[in-house]
Amino acid sequence: MKPYKGPTSERERHVILDALRGFALLGIALANYPEFALWTFLSSEQQAALPTANADQVARYLQYLLIDGKFYTIFSLLFGIGFSLILQRHSIALFLRRMLILAVIGFCHMMFLWSGDILLLYAVGGMLLPLFVKFSDKVLLWIAATLILLPVGLDAMTEFLGVDFARPFYDAWWNAASAQGITEENFASWLRDVHNYSGMFAFLIQGAFERTWEFVSGHRLPKVLGLFIIGYLIGKHRLYAHLATLPSGKICRWSTVIGLPTSLLYAWSATDGHPWGLTIHSLLYAASVIPLALAYITGMCMLYVYRQKSLQNVFAYMAAPGRMALTNYISQSIVGIMLFYGLGLGLGTTFGLVTIEITAVLVFFLQIVVSTFWLRYFSFGPLEWIWRMLTYGRYFRIQKQKKQK
Repeated sequence: MKPYKGPTSERERHVILDALRGFALLGIALANYPEFALWTFLSSEQQAALPTANADQVARYLQYLLIDGKFYTIFSLLFGIGFSLILQRHSIALFLRRMLILAVIGFCHMMFLWSGDILLLYAVGGMLLPLFVKFSDKVLLWIAATLILLPVGLDAMTEFLGVDFARPFYDAWWNAASAQGITEENFASWLRDVHNYSGMFAFLIQGAFERTWEFVSGHRLPKVLGLFIIGYLIGKHRLYAHLATLPSGKICRWSTVIGLPTSLLYAWSATDGHPWGLTIHSLLYAASVIPLALAYITGMCMLYVYRQKSLQNVFAYMAAPGRMALTNYISQSIVGIMLFYGLGLGLGTTFGLVTIEITAVLVFFLQIVVSTFWLRYFSFGPLEWIWRMLTYGRYFRIQKQKKQK
């Protein structure tokens, strides 16, 4: 048996991992807040009527180019690294218990706060990760590549053979929406117009069906599982601990050379209704998202290694929300509800995309401030503290002990 060890201490933390996690939280806010603000659900005519409509078109293209898919890719790689760190210290059984608790948190988040939850998918994918630990690195790389490219083949089957894997889930979604009185006409305004939780919960019920359809139609599980495996390999070889010896510059250059042109094509395809068909669009997505995400990661790693002193405070501030990633992810949902839903200020459908993205950045900077302040006095974020205690089955002191003079 492995000797018992508690969760990772401050001394053992690698700042770059927390900073990357914080950076990913910023990108996730930028990706999610157009949905929180209900802008995504507006018709093209309604979007065009907003005061920032012209700038919004540019912002939408830039969102596909620089944000869409890139940051959940970073989060997925970090998730795989986290899996490797747990295996270095604990058993697979403890990791599975951690994933089961995460699944409960994700389910509650999806059903009671926001239908766009990603935690439940991560928990399901995480439960599958232990199946791959016995394979060699080479085999794992082939498995990861196969899983990442599998959606391209599945989309080809849909486009050319008419095999619609997601149709039953789409029908189930609209059956659930109809049962709640939700239609295409009132879909965008529902959450803005209801001022009680029962009305919001009615939307969340059908939203859970919609989210399931999105996972199936987007083939999300094989994508994230492939990224988890790559992250596991990075963590297994502790590459994050040897950044100075890695060819980060070369990786960053080649990732940008590959990822930027394909992202330009992907963004054009996404904003122009997939003119080359579903299969090419899916291939462009895979060929753009992962290379550009790697460029972001290696670019930050180079800054961390070669300019660590001058940027020390920047990385420390970025790492603070990353150390409380679960708390901050859930709190982004709470702030989104307070700003845009009828339960709060009811600003949904009134903001253009540019204003929404500025709001997302401001929310993230608020999270930096709150997280930095919180971690001066506490060792964990509140949800991280609860998650750890349930995982390890014991009490952990959350408040930091004062240093004796």
